[in-house]
Amino acid sequence: MISGIHSALKNHWHTFWAMARKELIILSRYPVEFVASFGQVFLVVTIFTLGGLMFSGFRNPSLSPAQTSFHYSGVAVYGFILFMFLSDTLWTIGYNIRHEQVQGTLEQLYLSPANKFLNLIARVTNTLLWTGLLSLTAAILMSSMIGDLPLKNPLLGLYLLLMSLSGTFGIGFAFAALTIRIKEAAQTAANFLQFFFLILCANFFPFSALPPFLRFFSRLLPNAYCVDAFRSALMGFPAGFPELAPFEIEFVIVTLFGIFMPFIGYRLYRWAERYARQAGTLSAY
Repeated sequence: MISGIHSALKNHWHTFWAMARKELIILSRYPVEFVASFGQVFLVVTIFTLGGLMFSGFRNPSLSPAQTSFHYSGVAVYGFILFMFLSDTLWTIGYNIRHEQVQGTLEQLYLSPANKFLNLIARVTNTLLWTGLLSLTAAILMSSMIGDLPLKNPLLGLYLLLMSLSGTFGIGFAFAALTIRIKEAAQTAANFLQFFFLILCANFFPFSALPPFLRFFSRLLPNAYCVDAFRSALMGFPAGFPELAPFEIEFVIVTLFGIFMPFIGYRLYRWAERYARQAGTLSAY
């Protein structure tokens, strides 16, 4: 029995590594896109950071310039890190399914005995590595533009980050399911969701800068609590933070989001996959 478990784990590992290696090889074959990603991060950071500075003293106009810079640095940088992961998840996990469909490899993959779950996890691994590097670069750029970055409660912040990423990847699985159903419209949907979350999750500015009716919708999104709790913890819970709910409540929401969303997203994905196989539309585009 032990030998059988060891053999199964070994096979799963080889499958996972083959799929992850495939994604890394594809990434390495587009060096211009690789370099352009860093340039894109610099442009996005510059545009949104300068725009978001309008809200730097929104809650505390009496703060000194140094305090205001320190306050806004944590709000914008930590919010942007979560936005980077969410944005890349929509594209690399969700919309990349569409790429494979167009390339003609999706049907062959899903008609084979290859583990479908490991295929999604392999995409998550590449997202963690690549987006993590881009996020670190963005944090350094933003800190150089708007001041020192506060770093309090690092272990609590790490836990909240892991739960937030776990839930975010679940959203990526669910969006992959939607991609299989709506096909060409998936690109438009990804763009819409990207900016929908950017605004309602207040990644570059305090939630207090949103109109009350938009804050109502923010409170319906687990991602918004992820942003609020994550940056509040790493900023040391300054006055007025967290903004959406007491931290204890946000902690529970983020934890439940991180635990259950991957399972929900994966179940939706498997349902969409079975539907496409039965309808004969897995390779249709």
